[in-house]
Amino acid sequence: MSVGERPPPPSGDKWKPYAERLSDYLVRIRSRLAFLSTNESAFDDGVILWSPTGYPVVSKNGEYRQIVLADGYGFFYNNSSIALTANTATPITYTADANNESLSISGSEITFEESGKYLISFSAEISSSSSSTVNFAFWPRINGSNVANSTMRNALHQNNSTLVVSRTALFSLSSGDVLQAMTASDSSSGSLSATTSAIAGEPASPSSTISIMRISQ
Repeated sequence: MSVGERPPPPSGDKWKPYAERLSDYLVRIRSRLAFLSTNESAFDDGVILWSPTGYPVVSKNGEYRQIVLADGYGFFYNNSSIALTANTATPITYTADANNESLSISGSEITFEESGKYLISFSAEISSSSSSTVNFAFWPRINGSNVANSTMRNALHQNNSTLVVSRTALFSLSSGDVLQAMTASDSSSGSLSATTSAIAGEPASPSSTISIMRISQ
């Protein structure tokens, strides 16, 4: 509301036209964030503005920081067992949960629409059909390239053994980046297992899951 602006007064006993004018007035003065301009100072903490990036920002410690909205999150799963070929890198395919925002999936490729820092949690249930040691490896691949220093390894040492492996890591991603979860085993006796048998009526377990949450720009 501009300084000095007042609601329109009623005029005689014609309340319907007044009500329409009052409704128009309330729409006109509803609260909106001012837009962040290039010369806007962040000297005072706690100032909230609307950034041209499409997000609100708040001033803190001399800079404007993005307020993360409900964008850039998702959950992906594979409910089928995945056979592995010895010493062969294999991308894990996923199905998207219905509740996803700014993420899309095609086979093994998860595409990010929003740039930012993402907390990504991965899990897989490894299984062995050999009495010998079977080694497993998992790592992320972004835009077709392996992420350096990211491999997670584990091993099973007996027949019909299974184990859930997991890791959570922070990734800095740009709009259009494509993430894949890769796996490999040194034996064709290794697989990712989706369990359907029940011990006490529990639900089935997926062979692999990925959960993603955007935490900052």
